[in-house]
Amino acid sequence: MKTDPPPESTSIRTRRAIVQRLKQEGALDAETLASQFNITAMAVRQHLYALQKEGLVTYQEEARPMGRPAKRWELTSAADRFFPDRYADLTLGLINSVKEAFGEAGFDRLLEVRTREQIEAYQAIVPRNQSLHQRLEALAQQRTEEGYMAEVVVQADGTFLLAEKHCPICAVATVCTGLCRTELEIFQATLGKDVIIERIEHILEGDRRCVYRVT
Repeated sequence: MKTDPPPESTSIRTRRAIVQRLKQEGALDAETLASQFNITAMAVRQHLYALQKEGLVTYQEEARPMGRPAKRWELTSAADRFFPDRYADLTLGLINSVKEAFGEAGFDRLLEVRTREQIEAYQAIVPRNQSLHQRLEALAQQRTEEGYMAEVVVQADGTFLLAEKHCPICAVATVCTGLCRTELEIFQATLGKDVIIERIEHILEGDRRCVYRVT
């Protein structure tokens, strides 16, 4: 018996959910996505091919011990429109205006003030008297509220990863690298002098996320 196709709105919601999951977790195969959405792998592939036609996803083939290589799907840069940078055009315009009015030295001073204010705001939120894991979770929650899609990953060796899967100020950071440069300073001041922080992945260098190793 022939059944009617699902409503277009349902397909759109499913595809947006797939885009969101690929943003969260990185490259995934159709079977993994199917298990997460409780639909068949064939249905997931149909959605993926539709997204591919729109230029939103692509895939890399991964060899498997048995059978054919598996397609691992990932987002293209065209999918960034679903995760817009906040007020990018306005901010870029303001940065250029400040530089024109006050020069590079004036802009650097403004960046110093912003860094100090952000440190003070984070220190008021992140509990200094709790464990490093608890401090990181509080910081990740705040960064997520700001649009960074942050999470804390506990490593087998006892270290932590602070992973940010989206950069809501990416367009601005591309032309104002000082914003990224001050992040390590802000995290260090927020988490305390008893930790070591290093950036091991960086969106502006072509990685899909920014990741900081914290020990």
